[in-house]
Amino acid sequence: MKDLKHILSRIQADERYQTNLSWGQARPGHPEGSIAAHIAELEDNLNTLRPQLSEQECDKLRLLIHVHDTFKPDAQAGLAIVHPNSHASLARRFLEEFCDDEALAVMVQYHDEPYALWRQVRGKGACNPERFDALVDAISDWSLFCAFCIIDGCTAGKSRAPLEWVFVELADRVPSRFSAADIIPGAAVDDSQDAAGD
Repeated sequence: MKDLKHILSRIQADERYQTNLSWGQARPGHPEGSIAAHIAELEDNLNTLRPQLSEQECDKLRLLIHVHDTFKPDAQAGLAIVHPNSHASLARRFLEEFCDDEALAVMVQYHDEPYALWRQVRGKGACNPERFDALVDAISDWSLFCAFCIIDGCTAGKSRAPLEWVFVELADRVPSRFSAADIIPGAAVDDSQDAAGD
């Protein structure tokens, strides 16, 4: 794989990335508004987790931070995570232009899946077990994915409830250095209005 820092520099220089950074207004789950502000908040969370991470893990997480939500302006709203025009699929294809790490591409594709599964539990009392199994099978580096879930899920506008739920569900199923004990504390958020947001 090419140098990850160089890949990030190329991504940040891309006109599509730069154009989309200003997109977004304050909304439930994202009071910070713009994609650029979201990235800045996630960079702060990465710094909080840094003592538990290797330099290469930090570089990989930074790629995820800068790519995962950057194509929301170009996506169709309300699509399934795996739909070709979802923001996750658009972000995955963008990352694949610069980086041949399939594990990272899959993480970009499924970064909102734990939240989507939690919403099923909250709305229906249970999530689709086949869908949960598919997530478990798709991710190859659970420590990195769990670290990213913490980074992305511990922002000012997001409830920690989805993270707490997914870590309980994953505890006996996947090998990870991260658990509910690593969730970054935050102010209480009312999750009755989907304040946990993607």
